[in-house]
Amino acid sequence: MVAFGKKLKERQIQEWQGFYLNYKLMKKRVKQYAQQMEVGAQDRRHVLKDFSRMLDNQIEKTVLFILEQQGQLASRLTNLREQHDALEETPEISQITELREAYRAVGQDLLKLLCFVEMNAIGLRKILKKFDKRFRYRFTDYYVKTRANHPYSQLQQVFKHVGLGAVVGAISRNLHELQDRQGSYLSIYDPPALPLQDPVVDSIKAAVDRLSHSTNFLNFLAQHALIMQEELPAPTDERVDDERYHFMSLLLNLANTFLYMVNTYIIVPTADDYSMSLGAAATVCGIVIGAMAVAQVFSSVYFSAWSNRSYFRPLVFSSIVLFVGNAMYALAYDMNSLTVLILGRVFCGLGSARAVNRRYISDCVPLKIRMQASAGFVSASALGMACGPALAGILQTNFKIYKLTFNANTLPGWVMAVAWLVYLVWLWISFKEPSRDIEEPPASSSETVENGALEEGKQPLLITSEQKQEDDEDPEGDGSEEAPEESRKPATSIVSAYRLLTPSVKVQLLIYFMLKYAMEILLSESSVITTYYFSWSTSSVSIFLACLGLTVLPVNIVVGSYISNMFEDRYLLFESLSTMSSGIVCLMHLFLSVPRRQILLASEIMVCIGILLSFHMIIPYTIPQYVCSGLIMFVSAEVLEGVNLSLLSRVMSSRLSRGTYNGGLLSTEAGTIARVIADATITLAGYLGESRLLNITLLPSFLICVASIVATCFTYNSLY
Repeated sequence: MVAFGKKLKERQIQEWQGFYLNYKLMKKRVKQYAQQMEVGAQDRRHVLKDFSRMLDNQIEKTVLFILEQQGQLASRLTNLREQHDALEETPEISQITELREAYRAVGQDLLKLLCFVEMNAIGLRKILKKFDKRFRYRFTDYYVKTRANHPYSQLQQVFKHVGLGAVVGAISRNLHELQDRQGSYLSIYDPPALPLQDPVVDSIKAAVDRLSHSTNFLNFLAQHALIMQEELPAPTDERVDDERYHFMSLLLNLANTFLYMVNTYIIVPTADDYSMSLGAAATVCGIVIGAMAVAQVFSSVYFSAWSNRSYFRPLVFSSIVLFVGNAMYALAYDMNSLTVLILGRVFCGLGSARAVNRRYISDCVPLKIRMQASAGFVSASALGMACGPALAGILQTNFKIYKLTFNANTLPGWVMAVAWLVYLVWLWISFKEPSRDIEEPPASSSETVENGALEEGKQPLLITSEQKQEDDEDPEGDGSEEAPEESRKPATSIVSAYRLLTPSVKVQLLIYFMLKYAMEILLSESSVITTYYFSWSTSSVSIFLACLGLTVLPVNIVVGSYISNMFEDRYLLFESLSTMSSGIVCLMHLFLSVPRRQILLASEIMVCIGILLSFHMIIPYTIPQYVCSGLIMFVSAEVLEGVNLSLLSRVMSSRLSRGTYNGGLLSTEAGTIARVIADATITLAGYLGESRLLNITLLPSFLICVASIVATCFTYNSLY
């Protein structure tokens, strides 16, 4: 938090101090309003009117200054254009060089203006959020709706004005023309676009990409993965990212994610048959499947800690352990040992390196492509989830080589063992360990949850030492006081991390637990249920599970697009987002907070409906009932997971955005524990008979779902 505050202070432009939004003053005013309303000295209507007027004045000051600076940049570009035209008649190399440097100087000043706009936009977003949270009133909706649509609003000037985009275009085009093109008459507007190798233009494009958060869908997927980027990284951080980035290493991390998800779900269609072949009940498949999740509860912690020091060694260890685990899983058949089978799955869980994969993306991937990499992480997981059962359906053969049996039960283990061996060789040859700055704590650049480091450091905007001390008293911006030195430290244990969770975050983790529990019940018992009721073959179960897995990515595309366009008719000005200032992006996120909460609650209700429809009542249980109810439950849970993690990334404490015990680890542990309990429930319910298995396992899912809906209703207004 304080590190970010120092970074923000270093990036302030001293000569522009008087034109920043006075966040400190507005924060004090909010506090005064709260005190006055408590004693009855002010009513809500007067507070809203007074605060609206104050915001209008602050925004007007900032917007007029932005317009003034854009005018100065435009004037300088006009003069440079005249010099450029004169050079076309009598070109001289020295003058061309001077002109290019002059354009670059304008570009540097444009970068300063972009930084200024972004800092003010973040301050505006935070003060609106603080006001809503303090007074439990959706002032943001009222303020933005009335100002954005009014023809004389300063906010509308920010939305509609494309001056920044025009300046970027002018600088890029003229530097392109001045660059030696060896007789080419193409411009930046002619397809195919010619690459312009100029540091200033690259920096401007990176800043614009950062402000627009890449594309809406990629941003949604990145939040789904809980891998978020800082909104105000220092230029030095961007250069360090470029130096540490290695494409093949990123690809290896994504491949690890894909293979692990395949490894998780490839045994689901055959786990019951494998258990029975070793003399156990079919429902023991719950223990076989869940053993991997049990081990993952512990492996997530030590892999997260290990990634503080290295990425290569944890991935090597993961590959070796997974190779051994899958080999044990396959050999258990010939050894006729259920113990070896379960131990093999435990070893597979001990090799879960998803914490390392997440950490590598957040630490070592450059900011300009981090959203794409995060989206790739989610896509790789979804593809692996679909490919696992599908691959199991293909491996329907039976033969022996020497004393080793290869059949539908053992082939998933053998195939994954070979896959991890090949991956290990590829890893050893191609992975490049990124350099580390030993002068800084290793956890300083770990996973950043969007509302963590961002919200913590941006509040001062322009601060004095006295103001900084006052701000440190409320680092989270929610009224909770905490010692400044303690507020800087990441959590040192799971218990300390849990104590940092607010009630709304706990509710969202409960929702995550619920949806993972419900999904695990559906997937893990599918082979037992479909065999008992419908006499499905392994291939049929595999096709059903693969179809469920294939819905993950399309569902995220639809939900991400829906969220991004929820208020398209009301806010048509978003069409020019790619050329706008970050104020648009920040305000857009505010608009989207309401539909996200609505989708969250609606998705929980749909999950509950899917669970209810899955119960076997008096009428005979049919395939359409099972498939349709399972599809409703699974798709709704996927929607719920994406929106829930998107909201979770906004409200997580900044102390949980770094270190070993971070927000990503907490959500992973919540989901993993849910899977463990679900698999244990299947095995325990199996002792009551397969005829009762379905209803007994669905009952806890229903009760947890109802509890999460009730908790969501109580904390609805707190979910940002």
